[in-house]
Amino acid sequence: MTLDRQTCYRALRTRDARFDGRFFTAVRTTRIYCRPVCPARIPRLENCDFVPSAAAAQALGCRPCLRCRPEAAPGTPAWLGTSATVSRALRLIGDGALDRGSVDALAARLGVGDRHLRRLFERHLGATPLAVAQTRRLLFAKRLLDETALPIARVAEASGFASLRRFNEAMRRTYRRPPRELRRSSRDGARADSSVLSLRLAFRPPLDWPALLAYLAVRATPGVEVVADGVYSRTFQLGSARGWLEMALDPGTPALCARIHCSQTAALIDVAERLRRIFDLDADPGEIARDLADDPVLRPSLRAHPGLRIPGSWDAFELAVRAILGQQVTVKGATTLAGRLAARFGEPLDAAPSALARLFPTPAVLAVADLESIGLPRARARAIAGLAERVACGELALDAADGLDAAVRRLCEVPGIGEWTAQYVALRALREPDAFPCGDLGLRRAAAPPGRSLTPDQLARMAESWRPWRAYAALHLWTAGGSAPLAPSRAPQSGSPA
Repeated sequence: MTLDRQTCYRALRTRDARFDGRFFTAVRTTRIYCRPVCPARIPRLENCDFVPSAAAAQALGCRPCLRCRPEAAPGTPAWLGTSATVSRALRLIGDGALDRGSVDALAARLGVGDRHLRRLFERHLGATPLAVAQTRRLLFAKRLLDETALPIARVAEASGFASLRRFNEAMRRTYRRPPRELRRSSRDGARADSSVLSLRLAFRPPLDWPALLAYLAVRATPGVEVVADGVYSRTFQLGSARGWLEMALDPGTPALCARIHCSQTAALIDVAERLRRIFDLDADPGEIARDLADDPVLRPSLRAHPGLRIPGSWDAFELAVRAILGQQVTVKGATTLAGRLAARFGEPLDAAPSALARLFPTPAVLAVADLESIGLPRARARAIAGLAERVACGELALDAADGLDAAVRRLCEVPGIGEWTAQYVALRALREPDAFPCGDLGLRRAAAPPGRSLTPDQLARMAESWRPWRAYAALHLWTAGGSAPLAPSRAPQSGSPA
């Protein structure tokens, strides 16, 4: 990836926060790499190499700056300057694909050869997939050393290292000092209660936090999620790890503060990635707004709601179940059904606040559950059971590794799931920025002149100019129209929302 040197240097000289996370400066004389907002003395242009990722800077032999802390930068938007294949690969790496598998397996999921994937990464990110995954683990470890009181051995485990020896070697090689010395030199120092992990998750402002919480609040599954007093809380399960967490806006800084209670340290890096997903913290609202601002239908909402993000999900299966529950009923009705589902089939969680009493049921449980017993119509009960069975046995992968169209097609193969439900799942759970349920009644009304409604085909043609941000356009239309996502109201046909 080629970055314009003059533009990058101007951003560096002015410490322009809009470029934070978009590139890093590798300084040839000091062999240190920094964020554009670094408070250190500005190096001369001829001594700077501008690279698109921290992994690329480390591939040049540079170590992270201890003043600006590259690990604390807002996430780099996966779509900036990359191919669709690299964007999806980055999402899978963020989900831990290379913590549990090989580059060959990752390439197979993406439908490309491993050599081609490595070439794409070198071209767009300046580093190999393994280097990106290794840098992800190292930077997360540095954050834990700075912001938590976890013992060194647990930091190594939480950041995905197989052994303490390998962790110590990697940190010495990267930072030129051992982990204990890094912790002693930290200004923040880890002084908090080690039973609770507190992390700051940076984002690129603006962020419409009230709109995000309002959207999640009315959809919060009773017993599993709570939104109150500006805080989002939920229970979670990752493999054998269980716990609960809280998320709130960190006043005065462009970051959210997470408080995580988890039974297993090794799950923490996955928890942090999923939190970024729920609140769409890697988005670049300025870039999205510039691309959509010329549309007269979207312009009023863009001005009224700067920084509107996609409300994501903790788990794609959980969101897909919720989407099926929401077919042909109100948001309140779907929330009630979700609460019954969790209360009847979800396992209890001990040592959590009373409002967070249950874990969301797993696919294996719902595949054999008597779902009609909670008041579900037979068609929707069968749809959830069929989805759960396919996910539990590994037949259906809830990701978009091979593209949006393929993901939607796979979901629509499940009886009872149609285009609307599949696009809604892709929009919120699969993190596809171009997902767009054009059959949605709320979107068709909000995009039309007052008192009218567009047909799905008319809305689809209108939305062509909103690519590749149709998911964000949908959020703005729902927000402007004051409506919730609504499945088509006509009687469902085979394979459409039930």
